[in-house]
Amino acid sequence: MKRLFCLAAIVAAAVGHSVSANAAGLEFGVGGTSDSTMTYRLGLTSDWDKSWWQSDVGRLTGYWSGAYTYWDGDKTAGASSLSFSPVFVYEFAGQSVKPYIEAGIGLAVFSRTQLEDNNIGQAFQFEDRIGFGLRFAGGHEVGLRATHYSNAGMSSNNDGVESYAVHYTLPL
Repeated sequence: MKRLFCLAAIVAAAVGHSVSANAAGLEFGVGGTSDSTMTYRLGLTSDWDKSWWQSDVGRLTGYWSGAYTYWDGDKTAGASSLSFSPVFVYEFAGQSVKPYIEAGIGLAVFSRTQLEDNNIGQAFQFEDRIGFGLRFAGGHEVGLRATHYSNAGMSSNNDGVESYAVHYTLPL
């Protein structure tokens, strides 16, 4: 558990350093898994402040995401994870509301290797995500996201786990 808190401090420092130079947000998410485990996510985001393929249709951009997730199920109460991920975003053009789609692959560390009936094999996992949502003129954001965790076969047990969540980002 001490290692988990040390990793949290490192992630917070890294995201905090990048937040000072770019637009940042505080993310809140609530979701669930197919095993009826609830997930509660609290994170920090930091925009890359870069654009590619900008046109009248939209632009490709991205952000850094660091988060703490609490997993609460019948057999999983008290499990938690820390994650850090670069996320690519295609933001469609708009005045006060901009629809977007996002995808990212990052890293996660879990406090347990058993989540309900899923044996994820080891604490270290990869975090894959895909989502969509709306960004509003003031920097607020709402969206839906599917996140998959897997150790990519680095352990003989690799059941993986998915979480489907709604999230809100508050600009800082």
